[in-house]
Amino acid sequence: MTKKHFQALSEKSVEIVSIISAIILWQFIAVYIVQNKFYLPSFTDVTFAFLEIMAKDAKLTILGLDYQLPVLLVDLLYSLMHFWIGMLSALIIGIPVGMIMGWFRMIDRIVDPLIEIIRPIPPLAWIPFAIIWIGLNPLAAGFLIFIGAVFPIIINTFTGFKSVSRVYVEAAKVLGCNTDRELIRYVALPYALPSIAAGIRIAMGVGWMCLVAAEMFGVSRNGLGYKIWHHYYLHNMDFVLVYMLILGFLGLFIDRLLRYYIDGKLLRWRKGVVI
Repeated sequence: MTKKHFQALSEKSVEIVSIISAIILWQFIAVYIVQNKFYLPSFTDVTFAFLEIMAKDAKLTILGLDYQLPVLLVDLLYSLMHFWIGMLSALIIGIPVGMIMGWFRMIDRIVDPLIEIIRPIPPLAWIPFAIIWIGLNPLAAGFLIFIGAVFPIIINTFTGFKSVSRVYVEAAKVLGCNTDRELIRYVALPYALPSIAAGIRIAMGVGWMCLVAAEMFGVSRNGLGYKIWHHYYLHNMDFVLVYMLILGFLGLFIDRLLRYYIDGKLLRWRKGVVI
């Protein structure tokens, strides 16, 4: 067992050396070159700030009951709630819209100009309407994340469906798939799954980046994005960097988890197609 752990560690040696080198360089620049904690906190400053955050508690209210939990856990739960409200909405709307646009040419001609007008508008530009339409609540944060995530899903789903070869469609008709529903289920959807999966990965990255903007206008008093702005106003830049790094690591974890289940499970049949 020890030999296996040592072998796994040695295989990751390049990554480990890269991270350690980056930390040493960061510490050196912050302490000896910048010499100002406000402009660039050092690695040790960020470490102490992280330990201080871990020692604090916050109140979490669920169904009228109050729970005392670590403040970082409370912020994480709020941010994940905002994120998944937006992402699930984007998946529920984006995939069917992309499928319909990719399969029915007339609907594509009707909907595509509307999407191409709305798509370039940054999610932050929707903040005033999010406040007016929804109010200052988690649904408003989810709405902004939805705006950022839905278009990559629509476009990649549309691309996957449009790229289905006519040969496959004709072959399926010969084998008995005569309705659009059957052709979509047995031919187009399986063929388009890699493109849809890529769209979901892009959408999750965009949605995660929109999280800070979604939480900055006071939808709640908790959340990773909210705490970044809160500590910025207090000039606690070491705390700001802590929450930034947590956002980065969580985004990496979500992406790896998605790749594991989609590429490793759902699309396992594609392994070996490309080296």
